Amino acid sequence: MEQRSNWGRLTRSPAFNGYALISPTALYALLLLAAPLATVVYLSFQTDGSGVREVIHQFTLKNYIEAWTDPIYRAIMLRSLFVSFMVTLATVVLAFPVAYFVSFHVAPNRKSLWLFLITIPFWTSYLVRVFLWKVILGYNGVVNSGLKSIGLIDDPLTWINVNVGAIVVTLAHAYAPFAILPIFVALEKIDRSLLEAGRDLGESALMTFWRVTLPLAVPGVVGAVLIVFIPTVGDYVTPDIIGGGKIPLIANVIQKQLLAIDNMPLGSAVAVSAMLIVGVISAVFVLANARFLRVKK
Repeated sequence: MEQRSNWGRLTRSPAFNGYALISPTALYALLLLAAPLATVVYLSFQTDGSGVREVIHQFTLKNYIEAWTDPIYRAIMLRSLFVSFMVTLATVVLAFPVAYFVSFHVAPNRKSLWLFLITIPFWTSYLVRVFLWKVILGYNGVVNSGLKSIGLIDDPLTWINVNVGAIVVTLAHAYAPFAILPIFVALEKIDRSLLEAGRDLGESALMTFWRVTLPLAVPGVVGAVLIVFIPTVGDYVTPDIIGGGKIPLIANVIQKQLLAIDNMPLGSAVAVSAMLIVGVISAVFVLANARFLRVKK
């Protein structure tokens, strides 16, 4: 009877009802994520058939040794991290003023309209937006044609396309809304009376922002950094289109190994290695940020 009573209290608890409500969806999502990931991890320890058959189910560490010691893979991985870091920096630096303006300087009844306008880029395909930047930055694109028409240049500029900078600009534009929204949410949660208290104590607007607004907005900034940094490392469409296939990132290497060369074990090892590197960097960033916030408090 006592066990039945305890079970009854458990089933009536809000926590149990909450877990029961989300469990079907959570299990479904876990299955969709775990099954492909487990398959990739399994394949990364197998042997490539080398023309005999696709995969020889024989355990080996050769794929990871090649992925970590080959200077080409190492250079491409470093380039991918650099591009992702620059995209994240540019996106967050440009997104913060927009989120700040909407949160603090737009009337409450117009904030929804501004957020609606910010999300308009999502109405078009990501691929279409990438091609538009190719048109804008191309050899005979909008920028070069405009500069030639007003007489600032005689020949088209070649350094604005097919380079890392063009990839960074394209990715920063594509992921801008992902950075604006979490920062805006964090700014909206700030108690405005804290800012008034800072001004009443004689702080300038700049110091109030530095000592009150920015620290309280850090959770949104952290969310924006992670939301932008993690997927941009694995982007392969933009480098392929904007870079003309001449500036591959790690995702392009994985795609080539899995589809073009059909070396699934090596491609899986490179993919798992990239995931581990990104995971470690993200974890270090989050832990360092948490420690910084504890010190500030």
